[in-house]
Amino acid sequence: MTGWLTEPVPLGRIAAFRTLIYLFVAADLVVFTPWVRHHASTPADLYEPLFAARLLHLPTPTPLLVHGVFWALLALALAAATGRAPRLLGWAVFALYFEWMIIAMSYGKVDHDRVGLLIALTALPTVGRARHGDPTRTEAGGWALRVTQIAVICTYFLAAMAKLRFGGVDWVTSSVLARAIIRRGTDLADRIAGVPYLLILAQLGIIAFELTSPAIFFLKPRWRNYAVAFFYSFHVVTFATITISFAPHLAALTSFLALEKVRPVVWVRGFLERRRGQVETHERPVV
Repeated sequence: MTGWLTEPVPLGRIAAFRTLIYLFVAADLVVFTPWVRHHASTPADLYEPLFAARLLHLPTPTPLLVHGVFWALLALALAAATGRAPRLLGWAVFALYFEWMIIAMSYGKVDHDRVGLLIALTALPTVGRARHGDPTRTEAGGWALRVTQIAVICTYFLAAMAKLRFGGVDWVTSSVLARAIIRRGTDLADRIAGVPYLLILAQLGIIAFELTSPAIFFLKPRWRNYAVAFFYSFHVVTFATITISFAPHLAALTSFLALEKVRPVVWVRGFLERRRGQVETHERPVV
């Protein structure tokens, strides 16, 4: 079990994952959760702190606190994405994002698509320095990715357990998706809803998919990539029908991918060199 939890991965993968996660945090502030800043002017009596906030005696959000966390987190997340001071900046980003989520979710609604992201932010500072493209393998990095993967899969599996716990087996034949389409469905969803029994089959498929999601850990790398592609396609369909994005979860889901192979800076540099007429030695014509 210890070997599986700390299976070594290239440091280049950690560097790429770190950059992606911290850039997503910055994007989350301005694209996905800008509404959290409105809590700066929300009446204090509407604040119902989550258990973690009560346990840590975190203060009631004020305009100074909300805007201060926003700007500090935005600056530090962008700095952390460079890979510099990974422990110092990493722990600072985790603490501020944790507070950002407390502010966001203490007014009556708690999203379940951020578990994997929060675990990633917790684990990444424990790895230390990692350079893009470095093939050196690290057990600490393997542990950081593994616990993120576990959190991602738990999000699926526990979602199914919650459905069965509160809705019972009848959830499969209920009108959950029909109500979701009525509330926030797209034109595509309206077309799908008109097909007899298709929504029931979709709900059965959702339960089956979520309950069997842990099987990804038993797949060989090639088939695991196919499974991850299926996970992403599931969320594409979800967004295309009922406009739920699960963006933080999708960022954490990249922990399953060989991100060290994705090096946009190198690709751009090579493209620019070719545009300037620079060619590799083996590409030079023989006269």
